[in-house]
Amino acid sequence: MIEQIGRILQLLVSAVALAAGLFTVSPAMTFLLIVSAIPVALGESHGAFLLYALNFVQTPLRRQLLYIMHLGTWRESAKEVKLFDLSPFLGHRFGELSKQLHDEECKIHRQKLWLTTALSSLAILGQFAIYAFVLWKAIRGTISIGTLTFVTGVVTSVSLRLQEMFILLSAIADGSLYLTDLIDFFALKPKIRSKPGALPAPRPFRQGFEFRNVSFQYPASPRKLLIDVNFHLAPGERIALVGENGNGKTTIVKLLMRFLDPTDGQILLDGRDLREYSLEDLRRQVGAVFQDFVRYNLTAADNIAVSQIEHRTDRRRLELAAEKSLAAGVISQLPHKYETMLGTHVNGVDLSGGEWQQLALSRVYFRDAQLLVLDEPTSALDPFAEEAVFQRFSDLSKERTVLIVSHRFSTVRMANRILVLHDGRITESGDHDQLMALGHRYAKMFELQARRYQ
Repeated sequence: MIEQIGRILQLLVSAVALAAGLFTVSPAMTFLLIVSAIPVALGESHGAFLLYALNFVQTPLRRQLLYIMHLGTWRESAKEVKLFDLSPFLGHRFGELSKQLHDEECKIHRQKLWLTTALSSLAILGQFAIYAFVLWKAIRGTISIGTLTFVTGVVTSVSLRLQEMFILLSAIADGSLYLTDLIDFFALKPKIRSKPGALPAPRPFRQGFEFRNVSFQYPASPRKLLIDVNFHLAPGERIALVGENGNGKTTIVKLLMRFLDPTDGQILLDGRDLREYSLEDLRRQVGAVFQDFVRYNLTAADNIAVSQIEHRTDRRRLELAAEKSLAAGVISQLPHKYETMLGTHVNGVDLSGGEWQQLALSRVYFRDAQLLVLDEPTSALDPFAEEAVFQRFSDLSKERTVLIVSHRFSTVRMANRILVLHDGRITESGDHDQLMALGHRYAKMFELQARRYQ
């Protein structure tokens, strides 16, 4: 757009200079010349708006097309695409969407072509009217042949410059439509952010976290995921959340990290509402391994250091974190050790699911955090690796607050206290032996899982 504005200024200067000479001959012809260029501008402007509107409407279809293309090329989907023989289905769907997009674009371009042709014809008629007028005056002897030559040359030059100017102005107007979208995007503000004058997170935690009558419901959801949840997570305590899928375990984790805010109730940290603390500083106090952890296509060192990337060059700290998570053995087998590129996007070395999970656990050891959140932290590990991780986990969790989410009761038993969630409420609370003695939901889930190993 900036380049186009500069070009318009150049054209304007030369057009004004030429038009000034024509104005001395005939002000009427100058006015008619300018007016004759306007239809072209209107046609280009209207056509640009039609294309913008089409792009806006087609965005969902283009996203579907891109998704289907990715399904056919992603490594993650390759096994099922081959096994279920999805290539014909995906190819057919891709072709249908492509044809729909193509047909809609052709329709708009045909409209734009007819409109531009009609309006350009008006501009050409205006120019021919000027040519006819000066030729008639030359035949009558009112103007000389030299003036006739000058006027026809000026009309052609000014007309071309005016048309280019109007076309550029139309392009700028078209670009401004997209620029408006970009500005609107930049103007978006996160719904969850630090308030002015937010407090730094306490170091160390003194009273810990308290959920006080916390309820949560997504705006589009008909039901509450959490209902009047109350519990206290004290400093140095290890709490496990168990329950069927969809009962709010992950929601509690998101609330604790302030990815979400409660619909009702409060979450307190050291007696203050979580919303009073700086969001960024609060999250610096949290280390986490999620079930769907990211497999970074970076070096092995970077895969560990992402949890506190400013310390990426601290090799001793990296090695210590890898040793604690048992990832050191994996890294020792890599061709360039910690500087080996991992993943398939950059022709790196790929790892097994368990090896990737050990690297993800390294991030927790590498991050100096007071609260540790472990969401199915050993789901991809074999029993021997899981046992070794548990033995070392005791050292990691000393003097730290830990929240564990897991369906594996071997993991859950690491906790000092277990909270059982059902229908969005905490229905049981206690350690493993206490909950087994109650004989309620926790005991039944444990017995069902234990029965598989008998």
